[in-house]
Amino acid sequence: MNIHQTAIIEPGAELYPSVTVGPYSIIESGAVIGEGCIIESSVRIYGATRMGKHNRVCHGATLGSEPQDLGYTPDKSRPLSIGDHNHFKEGVNISRGVKTDHGTLIGSHNYMMAYSHVGHDCIVGDHNIFANTATLAGHVEMEHHIFLSGHTATHQFCRIGAYAMVAGVTGVPRDVPPYVVADGHRAEIVGLNLVGLKRNGFSPQQRSAIKQAYKTLFKSGLKPAEALERLKADNPTEEVLHIIRFFEASNRGIISHR
Repeated sequence: MNIHQTAIIEPGAELYPSVTVGPYSIIESGAVIGEGCIIESSVRIYGATRMGKHNRVCHGATLGSEPQDLGYTPDKSRPLSIGDHNHFKEGVNISRGVKTDHGTLIGSHNYMMAYSHVGHDCIVGDHNIFANTATLAGHVEMEHHIFLSGHTATHQFCRIGAYAMVAGVTGVPRDVPPYVVADGHRAEIVGLNLVGLKRNGFSPQQRSAIKQAYKTLFKSGLKPAEALERLKADNPTEEVLHIIRFFEASNRGIISHR
């Protein structure tokens, strides 16, 4: 174990022998840090944090801090659980949970750039990218392979679907469905994330089915419920089924199409 002499590891913290901890970092009692993790300088990891393997936490990041919730009291604390192979850049802040049994969940292979923030009780899947200062309010749910551009802000309880991209300086007030590009002061669908789909191996046939599904949803003149029924009746592909399920599960509603 490689721990700098100025780091503070409280009794009761659990660190795998291969963990590295840099100068002036603090790891509180109760925190669990898995195999091969690298904790750089001046990092604060609170006791509510459970971290898997091979994560890198850069200078000044804080993980598992108290939620930014005026109703929070310590007896309501829920953990921050982190998977494997994540990279948290300088100044990243992720809050512990407070109002759900699952707490705050971060999957694996995520890349969070400088000063991005994940609020309490969020669920973040795998292979997502947060550009600088991308922000999630509490209870946001992100699927996988999503790109959040710089200075984006997502309202609490929103959902963002797989392979979506949110453009820079965009506010997300409602759910962003899978496979789309969202842009605007208040996010609107401006097209499909075709570049992202190609990069992730979607075939021309898969991309065509997704494109036709969104034409049915937004350009057919049908009411949303009618459009979904038409998609169900048209022998939908797995990608289209994902879109249908996402729309049907929405509580806040879906962002509009420009």
